[in-house]
Amino acid sequence: MDVGIGLPSTIRGTTGAQIVEWARRAEARGFSSLGTIDRIVYANYEPLIALAAAAAVTERIKLATTILIAPLRVSGAMLAKQAASVDALSGGRLVLGVAVGGREDDFEVAGAEFGARGKAFDRMLGEWEEIWDGEAIGPAAHPSVIIGGSSGAAFRRSAEHDGWIMGGGSPDNFREGLAKLQAAWQGREGEPRTMALAYYSLGERAQEAAQAYLGDYYAFLGDYAQMIVDSSAKDADTVRAYVQGFADAGCDELILFPSSPDPEQVDLLADAVL
Repeated sequence: MDVGIGLPSTIRGTTGAQIVEWARRAEARGFSSLGTIDRIVYANYEPLIALAAAAAVTERIKLATTILIAPLRVSGAMLAKQAASVDALSGGRLVLGVAVGGREDDFEVAGAEFGARGKAFDRMLGEWEEIWDGEAIGPAAHPSVIIGGSSGAAFRRSAEHDGWIMGGGSPDNFREGLAKLQAAWQGREGEPRTMALAYYSLGERAQEAAQAYLGDYYAFLGDYAQMIVDSSAKDADTVRAYVQGFADAGCDELILFPSSPDPEQVDLLADAVL
């Protein structure tokens, strides 16, 4: 199983210099991908822009939106062009992980209709294929598309594209989702790409950093936010157990997201799992 690392692009106060240094270190230490997650109503960097910055200072590492909330972008053509631009500029390294999203405040601010997000998403997915296969809207590129979510529609979409990403949960949750993906995939050639996310926080201030970031980012979930804080891996043994658990569950790539923007977190994670 490949092990990727998330950019600290959703952690309050993260600087451009930290994003760039993080990307350089992640590539040097051998991580498979740099991941991003997505919100509008939060003090985070936009995912594709953050990945474009990372692309400029790296050459090998994959660049993955894990996930980007596609229906927040009301123009499917514009999003297709933005994704193709990052893919082309990076030499074909973009993995476009996308999902419908679930926060009404993000949709309200974006001017997008929350109740129609599933239909809008399906339209976009079809539109992107036409755009990337044509020549009218450049540049010429075709990112791989991975679908997030746990609904029946999410697994249908995953089977129509390149695979599935689980946006949080245990290895057992992943096994359950993988079975649904495989059922939806029947009749297609090849194998779907599968990915999953987990959180980590290492070093002397591990608990403090996890509490500050994850407790804030997921505050809208109420008491469940503390469960996310508590489930984040805060020592090397727990990180290794997460990696082994997802590998045993059949995951192709696990992306571990940080709770601190200190680039030293890249080295701490690499020392634990690579």
